Amino acid sequence: MSDYTQIRKSYTGSGLELTSVPDPTQLLHTWLEEAMAAGIEEPNAMALSTVDTLGQPSSRMVLLRGLSEKGLEFYTNYTSRKAVELADNAQVALLFFWSSMHRQVRVEGHVIFSEDIASDAYFNERPREHQIGAWASPQSATIPDRKAIEDNVLRYEKLFADKEVKRPSFWGGYVVIPQKMEFWQGRESRLHDRYRFQRTTEGWKMERLAP
Repeated sequence: MSDYTQIRKSYTGSGLELTSVPDPTQLLHTWLEEAMAAGIEEPNAMALSTVDTLGQPSSRMVLLRGLSEKGLEFYTNYTSRKAVELADNAQVALLFFWSSMHRQVRVEGHVIFSEDIASDAYFNERPREHQIGAWASPQSATIPDRKAIEDNVLRYEKLFADKEVKRPSFWGGYVVIPQKMEFWQGRESRLHDRYRFQRTTEGWKMERLAP
């Protein structure tokens, strides 16, 4: 077994001191903007965790494509493994981690489908090759080799030659409705700052957690 005990990271963040209860969605927006300004590659990348019918969790990276008071939006193939698991259990967890900024954000909640008009609008903004790719890839399905996908791409390029590529019915968005959000700011001596927000009937409740 490999030994990774000598890998150590010192956190030197300036800290996170919240004296009032902010809207955690707006705080996430601020942190995303700061990550973008810091030049972090794909600051909108987030780990999405779902659970199958046997209770086995699985995680994968997806990209945040929309953020509002309603929730966090991402797009995928509705026949993919994640979508199949979401159809059975809509509860999810998300995780953002910006290592160089010593920050992470955890989100727990449930998903709903994006409105068709939103999915259409986002799909229409995608590069044409990405649109073709959405049609060509039976995401998460077993395929014999790379050529199977390449052949599919050629087939759909011919099908949509000189035509607008419409969004396939099996592709679209989800909105994660957050019920809990936790903000973590790394600090020296592992004495990190952690704030948890929980949605209540009266709004967001904020608690400070021990590191």
